[in-house]
Order: sequence, then structure tokens, then C-alpha cells
Amino acid sequence: MSRAAVTAPLSLENAQARLLSLAIAMPAEYVDIEGAAGRYLAEPLHAARTQPAAHLSAMDGYAVTAGDMTGPWQVVGESAAGHPFAGRMAAGQAVRISTGAILPEDAAGVILQEDLQRHGDELRLTGEAPRPAAKHVRHRGMDFEQNAEIMAAGTRIGPAQMALALAAGHRHLPVRRMPRLAIIDSGDELAANPEHCAPHQIPASNGAMLLALARTLPVEARHIGPVPDRIEAITSAFEASADVDLIVTSGGASVGDHDLIRPALEQWGADIDFWRVAIKPGKPILVATRNHDGRRQIVLGLPGNPVSSYVTAYLFLLPLLRAMAGSIRPLPMRVTARLGAALRAGGRRREFLRGWWDGESVCANALQDSGALSALAASNVLIDSAALRPPARIGEEVQLFLLDNGGIT
Repeated sequence: MSRAAVTAPLSLENAQARLLSLAIAMPAEYVDIEGAAGRYLAEPLHAARTQPAAHLSAMDGYAVTAGDMTGPWQVVGESAAGHPFAGRMAAGQAVRISTGAILPEDAAGVILQEDLQRHGDELRLTGEAPRPAAKHVRHRGMDFEQNAEIMAAGTRIGPAQMALALAAGHRHLPVRRMPRLAIIDSGDELAANPEHCAPHQIPASNGAMLLALARTLPVEARHIGPVPDRIEAITSAFEASADVDLIVTSGGASVGDHDLIRPALEQWGADIDFWRVAIKPGKPILVATRNHDGRRQIVLGLPGNPVSSYVTAYLFLLPLLRAMAGSIRPLPMRVTARLGAALRAGGRRREFLRGWWDGESVCANALQDSGALSALAASNVLIDSAALRPPARIGEEVQLFLLDNGGIT
């Protein structure tokens, strides 16, 4: 008997912890830095050089020597970015310097050009000298020193991280291989083509929705389906996914006569780890594993109702993919906001209400049915509403999960 057959619905945190305990980070590989965008570092990254490699000017002005901040001075040369001043400086001398240019060897500070007046090579102070003298100097190693750790393992590579890695002397980065994912939606009621949908059918939207969600992360993903409600058809879809790391199903994970994901998984040789989570929407979520050819595949069964499928994908699929891709913080981040409208009392289960946050206050949508895609598409947050919570008034604080959900921006 599987463990899932004898367990009560799990709490969200317990279910997430059990799911993430199954995750195995993908093997490491080196890729060109432009191909590393969105990927996660497989190991700490250390600087191959010092940045900046020399003292630089942070402003346009004139470099002067120590103890010589009031002038007058004789201009003896120029230092520009990429073209440093090659000579030596003495007291009473100044070098014209540009932002980002190397400070001459004997210089101790930079006086802004707007605080000076120049006639030929004669330079006089008309404004204020910098205090301290090195106020406008970027010192060698200000950003990082050679061999310093600049990014931890599990860091996701975004535009700023790409720039940092390049500045630190790296053209290739060690990242985790992208997880391979297959998304299977099932149900006799699903019409593959929304333009040809009979009255007894509904357009198959979950597969495309889940594929788009998954592709916000570094994955290799494909969609299979819709698959009819027959065990042999579902098992055949599992067989067609034998090469992936993770299989996600949508629909058929509950206990109805036509909910065939569980028996199909057992027939395929998978072991059910847990089934049902005490949340709304999304109670009938299922997690299973299958050992095949010396490796473990994870199966994540999501509900068929589209909003339930989206919410559970946000809370379970995306964290699992982040963990497999190498993230050290796979769970979604929360923010706190104040209610812009009163919130009804909580029900028997912890609920994730779809709502809109304008950056100051948040309001739950009036329509919270698990089939209401219009309300989901009009939302940019999930409001975490505890079970049996008392009614909440305008101005009370609530916890939110932020959705990258298109819509009005």
C-alpha cells in the first residue's frame, strides 16, 4: 500500500518540504555567459581579477598630489579612460582626468572641473576642494579583489550577475543543466483546438498555461495532450516521457470514476509519495516517483480546474523546478500589504485568493471560483488566507505572493 493511501491532507509547508526533499539538482555544465542567462550557478564563483584594477577617477576634473588641494597648479598632461597619463607628477602640478581614467601614480585626489578655472596651462581653485581629498576616487579593489567569492552557488544569473561575472574575468560559467519536463493534460472533455469546441467540451488551456509558467525558469519543456481518460492512453503518455526528469499532469488526480492518474502511475511502476494538500484551490495534488535506468523521475499531479492548476503550479511546480535547476531559495517570496477592501472570514481550508495589489493596498477579486480564468488573468497576487481566519477590515495586514501574470502593468 502506498503512503498516500493512509495519509490525511498535508499542510502546505509540509507538502512543499516533502516535494523538495525529492528534488535532485541537475548535473553541472559550463556554458558561454550569454547562454547562462536565467540559469543557476552550480558552484561558487570567484573573481579572476581585481575590480577596479587601479585607482580611478569617479568624476571629470583634475588630479593633484597629496597636500596640494588649493593650488594654483600647472597642467602637465591628461589621463583619459583607456589612455592613462604616463609621466610623474610633482607638487604644484595637475593632470586633466576623465571619469573612469586611471589616477596618475603620484596623485592623491581629484578636484571637480566646475570648481576650477583654467587659463592655458594655469589652473586655479574657484570652488571647494574635496574633503576628504580622495572623495572622487574609486580605489583599487573597491568592488572586489581577485579570488574573492562574488556569487554563491545557487545564484540565478540575471543581467547584473552577467555583468559582474564578465567584470570578474569570466567568459564561461558553471551552471546546472536545465531540467527536462513533460506536461500532460488529460480529460475526455478537452478540445485541443479552441476554435472547434463542441458544447460538451472545453478548450484545453492548462497545458499551454503550465508550459508558459515552466518556461519562466531554465527548463527544457514539452507538452503532450490532451490525452483521453483511458489508463492505456495515460500510461502511453508516461512512456513517451521516460526521458524527462519531471512529469506534470493536469486533471485526473482526484477520486472520481474517471480520475485515472493514480492507477495509471501505479501500473506504470511509480510509487505515490503523497496525495492531497489542505489548501484551496488545489487540494487533490499528487506526488509520485519512479526509478528508471538508474535515475529517479518525479511526477507532479495537478488538479484539472485551471485556477487550481495555476495556483498549485505556482506553489509546487515552480519551487521544484528551481530546486532541480540549482536554486538555494526555491520557495516563492512573500510581501506584506494592507487591505484596500474588507476580506470575508476564512473557510475550513487555507485559501489563496486571487487579487490585485497596486503597490500600496490589495483587494481580493470578487470571483474566486476555481474555474474563473477571467479573475485569475486580472490578478497579480495570491492573498494567503488562513483557515478559519476572522473577517479582516480595511487597513489590516495580509501576506501576499507576487505573480508574474501579464495583465495591466
